[in-house]
Amino acid sequence: MSFPDPIAVFRTEAAELLELIEAGLLDLNVNLGDKDQVDAVFRGLHTLKGSGAMFGFDALAAFTHHCETAFDRVRKGEVPATRELVTAVLEAKDHMRALVDTPNGDHEATGEALLANLRAAVDGANSPGAASLAKATPGRNHFKIRFSLPQNAMANGTNPLPLLDELRELGECEIVANRSAIPSLELLAPTDLHVSWQVELVTTQPRSAIDDVFIFVMDEMQLDVVTVEPPLTAGTPAKTEAPIAEALPAPAAQAVAAAPTAPAPAPTAPALVDAKQKKTSENVRVPAEKLDELMDRVGELVIAQSRLSQLAGGSGDLQLRAVSEDVERLSGELRDTMMVLRMVPVTQLFGRFRRLVHDLARETGKTIELLTEGETTEVDKSVIERLADPLVHLVRNSCDHGLETPEERRAAGKPEAGHILLTARQQAGEVIITIKDDGRGINKERVRAKAESSGLIASNANLTDQELYQLIFQPGFSTAQTVTNLSGRGVGMDVVKRTIDALRGTINVTSHVGKGSEISLAIPLTLAIIDGLLVRVGDGRYVIPLSAVEECLELPIEEDMRSRGRSFISLRDSLVPFLRLRDLFRTGTKPDPFQKVVVISTGSERVGLVVDQIIGDHQTVIKGMSKLHHDVATFSGATILGDGDVALILDVGHLVAEGQQQEAHLRAAG
Repeated sequence: MSFPDPIAVFRTEAAELLELIEAGLLDLNVNLGDKDQVDAVFRGLHTLKGSGAMFGFDALAAFTHHCETAFDRVRKGEVPATRELVTAVLEAKDHMRALVDTPNGDHEATGEALLANLRAAVDGANSPGAASLAKATPGRNHFKIRFSLPQNAMANGTNPLPLLDELRELGECEIVANRSAIPSLELLAPTDLHVSWQVELVTTQPRSAIDDVFIFVMDEMQLDVVTVEPPLTAGTPAKTEAPIAEALPAPAAQAVAAAPTAPAPAPTAPALVDAKQKKTSENVRVPAEKLDELMDRVGELVIAQSRLSQLAGGSGDLQLRAVSEDVERLSGELRDTMMVLRMVPVTQLFGRFRRLVHDLARETGKTIELLTEGETTEVDKSVIERLADPLVHLVRNSCDHGLETPEERRAAGKPEAGHILLTARQQAGEVIITIKDDGRGINKERVRAKAESSGLIASNANLTDQELYQLIFQPGFSTAQTVTNLSGRGVGMDVVKRTIDALRGTINVTSHVGKGSEISLAIPLTLAIIDGLLVRVGDGRYVIPLSAVEECLELPIEEDMRSRGRSFISLRDSLVPFLRLRDLFRTGTKPDPFQKVVVISTGSERVGLVVDQIIGDHQTVIKGMSKLHHDVATFSGATILGDGDVALILDVGHLVAEGQQQEAHLRAAG
């Protein structure tokens, strides 16, 4: 049996803690008086420091201690929270991530500079009111503390020594270890903890400071705190017992000393939740590559099940058919369960843009507010991973090109703060992610002039607004008059287009001058297994994603003959262009007597696909195209059928665009 690497577990937990700290800082930046967020950030820093020290990340623990101290002063009212302090700790958080990833790197110079910024932010936050508040703190408190940790505390990664050190930092204390519960040597387990402690503490801190020391072990320990009156004489020297490990019998001392290196997972990540809250559910960490491997196995099972169903369908053996139906049901349930496991909420994607917008606002001098909607919308994890970079480009573009400066917005009668809205929703097997801003909008004349000067379009080309907007995704295309470190070189938007195309998605752009722009990305919910409609065109079989299918119609031969030359069908008082896949694929075969039209759509655009036969629905395991076929735009992938043949998956977005283009040409010619 293999155990997870404790350092790898710590790094995973630390990454989650850093994300929670960043989220808390960004929330605090919106409302500097939010004491809950101050406490949340402090607890996150406190946990990160303790976990880092436990796993030997001493540089991380030492650096984080300074940030924790700064927020401790904010908690106690000694200094107010300021945006300068939030910015300093955000920058320090990036340094903490570097200390986690490369603990042996040369980070000293960077750390010193960040600590100087932190000290400047804290010193600048000092005000006469804050200073007088600190001086007005009443006399010292005298507490008697008795606490004991559970017997398996050290085996679970909890070391009592840092807790005692934190108590010492609160003031003058006398610590006595109670060793009466230690069993005889032959019964002593080295990882069990049998020691409890009695502490007398004289401090200027309130009782809550003691609770903060034990906040992450509070649920499982026994803690008694009694206030003693009158307090100890202020001049009484502090009695601090020798290190606990030295005062214990040898086996117990070894047990305590061994705690920091115990191969156990780090403390759980939800540090920003009240530690006294009961655990709600158990989660199991599974590496992403294992999920991908399991998804591949499920895909192979679906293919095998399809083959079994085909064999059973052609057999008269009732028992074989019964087994086939059971396998089909079980594989379907397994597939659905697997798909749920791979789905993650887009909040994981949206959350990272809060920091990006915060930094861009400081860099551009603009006031920018980021709003999000539909964060609970779930998408396949592989889609989330590949959408990160395109959305970064789009958000940066909106901040730099779209939104005006505060002065320009005031002159236009707009509020100083520009708004960027990120939304996500599911629609017919796709997730629609929209980036909308209330800025200056896209200047169509400037886009057209740039496209003509670059040779992308002819000077007399007749383009719709949508076709014109799509030009901004061409490589090297930029209408920026100056080049900045944010944009202006024309690299980025073409990356967006390539990535969305690779995801079998589509991009739709709308814009109104002076009011803003909106870019919508329509992406399949999953890239692994989809429901498809299997059709035959000539001698070949093809799959149309079922989520894009609106309806199926019959196209008699006489209607087909009348339609030649115009390629439209009348569908409930509206004309819908259609494509003859037999001609598009050059099958060289005669059409069936009764052809079918499969009406597909993306958004508001509809196109009919004329096929020879509709075979039925098909559980489609998507296989990528080879590098030799990566530029074949008509197909987005392939799948293996039950009889072992390969069926190509039609690229719905490309076919709809081609049908609409054909319609535009016919209307222009007519």
